[in-house]
Amino acid sequence: MEYDVVVRNGFVIDGSGAPGALSDVAVVGDRIVAMGEVEGNGREEIDAEGHVVAPGFVDGHTHMDAQVFWDDLGTSSCWHGVTSVVMGNCGFTLAPAHPDKRDLVVRNLERAEDISASAMAQGITWTWSTFAEYLDAVDALPKGINYAGSIGHSALRTWAMGERAFEGPATEDDLQVMTEELRDALLAGAAGFSTSRSVAHETSDGRPVASRLAAWEEVVALVDVVGRNSTAAFQLATEVSFDPETRSDQHRRLQELALSSGVPVLFGVFASRHSTGKLPMIEDTVARGGRMYGLTHCRGVQSAQSFLTRLAFDGLPAWREVRRRPLAEQRVLLQDPDVRARLTYEAHHGHYPESVGTEARKPDYESLTILFSSYLPNPTVADEARRLGIDPVEVMIDVALERDFDIFFLQPLTPQPDDALIDLLRHPMTAMTFSDSGAHVSQIFDASIQTHLLAYWVRERQALTLEEAVRMITSKPAQMWSLHDRGLLAPGYAADITIFDPATVAPLMPKVANDLPGGSARIEQRAQGYAATIVNGQVLTRDGKATEARPGQLLRAGRSIDGSQTDTHRSGRTRRR
Repeated sequence: MEYDVVVRNGFVIDGSGAPGALSDVAVVGDRIVAMGEVEGNGREEIDAEGHVVAPGFVDGHTHMDAQVFWDDLGTSSCWHGVTSVVMGNCGFTLAPAHPDKRDLVVRNLERAEDISASAMAQGITWTWSTFAEYLDAVDALPKGINYAGSIGHSALRTWAMGERAFEGPATEDDLQVMTEELRDALLAGAAGFSTSRSVAHETSDGRPVASRLAAWEEVVALVDVVGRNSTAAFQLATEVSFDPETRSDQHRRLQELALSSGVPVLFGVFASRHSTGKLPMIEDTVARGGRMYGLTHCRGVQSAQSFLTRLAFDGLPAWREVRRRPLAEQRVLLQDPDVRARLTYEAHHGHYPESVGTEARKPDYESLTILFSSYLPNPTVADEARRLGIDPVEVMIDVALERDFDIFFLQPLTPQPDDALIDLLRHPMTAMTFSDSGAHVSQIFDASIQTHLLAYWVRERQALTLEEAVRMITSKPAQMWSLHDRGLLAPGYAADITIFDPATVAPLMPKVANDLPGGSARIEQRAQGYAATIVNGQVLTRDGKATEARPGQLLRAGRSIDGSQTDTHRSGRTRRR
């Protein structure tokens, strides 16, 4: 028999958690058709000797809703073995949007997710109003990787309420408009419904994003629509409270919602005080028959600062005077003793503007690290200051000058002790899928977390087996998002395959690229050790370089492995049509 592609001699880790084994993988069209010792030839043969052959990685928490219109590869995710992503998280989507009110969905995204309004204006040709039409627009695009899309609560509110969405609760008529659009979106294949209750999400004019103005009863009503009309998931950015009574009430409401609606509920869980009580809530909800999952991060979210992007100091008057100049002039000024003295004094005593989300904030030099290594532990600015006997601010200036400004400083936002984090990663009801790819483009570079997991936790720390780690980034997120034909290597499954060298796989150092529409800056991070990624049976990347193929698909919810459409209700009855 002749195949389109045969991957030979690789160590196959199929994503199920089962022990890996030497095996070939044969592909016809966009499906895996045979494994084991494959006889017959492939029109393309890939020798994977010495490499792991795994399912394409699945990233369930991205914000690539806008980027997909100007980036046909899906960077930086595509450089890190990712073949499928879920976008539309935290309530932020570009649809639905009335033609004369598109600025309202942009307002929700611009600051909360650090997606330039200018880039969106120049990079997107708007052809849709409804979410179903948005999915059709994504479907028609050339794509390197696969995209599933949830519909966002903030966009639903501005669709129904206009400016009132940023001012208060919805009326019954507003809720009816949202309900109808949500139902249509689910029928069109929306992967989920998402919202944000997080104080970290604000608009560019300092107001809460639209979903934060919703009464909890509104959220419950919309999730109930999801439960009655689909098998889609509900994702949310949760409220954060350190008051035990308030936190207990939040968890009670969320658990009641999961149990009453039957909808899978997904949210971020960190090994920090921000997530106190979440794992016990998940375990209790599952024990009661509900479905609830935690989305984890293998190193903790960190705000990246650099002289090439933004510094926490940029809002201070003396620093602002220096930072508005070209880099060549900044270099001269930063070597002037009097200027350095003023900058150092103001860095310690100046008034810092309020920051939200992943924006740069007043430095904590004891935890602010210098990114000398892309994945190994790095020294803090305070460590270097003590070693050199100079002020921490001068450490940052000197390191930046020595490296021609090409260095990042990382401020942890959710510090996670390694011992607590490894237990969280291993939990049966979590998946390591919290990259935020497509958002915070000049503030974080977490599209590399799958590679970090393999390089740091598997190879360097030897805290996880390859089988454990691969499952965390393939079948587990695919299951949470009901991507039924992704996340496993088995006959009949989609031919999404990642081939990597476990001895060398690692993220490379991040770089600043001024390649957004209009020339805005973003942080790009590539990787080493990936021999190839295959998407729907076609090679997308080979040895870290993209091919000409753009085989990605829109993944509409409610599609079975053989491509037919299903109507699945929470009662478990399924009808094929």
